[in-house]
Amino acid sequence: MSATTHPAVTGPRRVVTFPHVLRSEWIKLWSVRSTWFTLGLAVFLMMLIGVVASLVFDPTGTTPAKAGTDGVSLSTNGAMLAQLCTGVLGVLISAGEYGNGMIRSTMSAVPRRTPALWAKALVFLAVSFAVSGVTVLVTFLVGSPRFDGTAFAVSLSDAGVVRTLAGTALYLALVGVIGVGLGFLLRSVAGGVAVIAGVLFVVDSLTFLLPASVADAVIPYLPGHAGRAMMGLHGASDLLSPAAGAGVLAAWAALALVGGAVRLTRTDV
Repeated sequence: MSATTHPAVTGPRRVVTFPHVLRSEWIKLWSVRSTWFTLGLAVFLMMLIGVVASLVFDPTGTTPAKAGTDGVSLSTNGAMLAQLCTGVLGVLISAGEYGNGMIRSTMSAVPRRTPALWAKALVFLAVSFAVSGVTVLVTFLVGSPRFDGTAFAVSLSDAGVVRTLAGTALYLALVGVIGVGLGFLLRSVAGGVAVIAGVLFVVDSLTFLLPASVADAVIPYLPGHAGRAMMGLHGASDLLSPAAGAGVLAAWAALALVGGAVRLTRTDV
């Protein structure tokens, strides 16, 4: 009697496409508590500081006004602290996978590796831009009525106002993308948070050590100063134009992502 052979039964083979990876990263982003807590803190800080700054500012002219002060600049004051929240969250969603071991499952599902990085950065960019954009718009709408009838009054229809609000949201989102890249590059939450905090808060304070000629050439291209150019309604002599600032910050984000991609592809997870 001859043995009868049966063909192996296999199910349909599912190809991993980039939209599949995007959906996976979307689910992972919202499935961890740190996303809700950190984004919630960013929203709270932006609204609290922006609204309070608008309420305590005296638009009557009886107190000295800082140069360039207007309803938009006051409503976006909270972005200076919110940027740390988005940067830290970017590090958490990337380096955090190395800490809990999830990166092995991610790379098993996406063997080519880099699509997972690009998808994570793209999802976080979109989410943080949307959340920041809505928050800064609401903060502006809440605080701006205080300046009605004064020299500081601005409205959404005024030139540059929408661009300033969108630039603030884009700045916060790109800082988060830098955090994503640093997370993949350093593979350490503590290390990534330390670097992002140092870049945003420490580097600027050390530029006074540079010779004046060097400082004038370097400072406008630092991430924080590029962000200030994006968030300013009126230009400043020591800052880039808003478009140039956005380009510089995008270049920093691209550099961080490329560094993360190189380490992701060349070393074991």
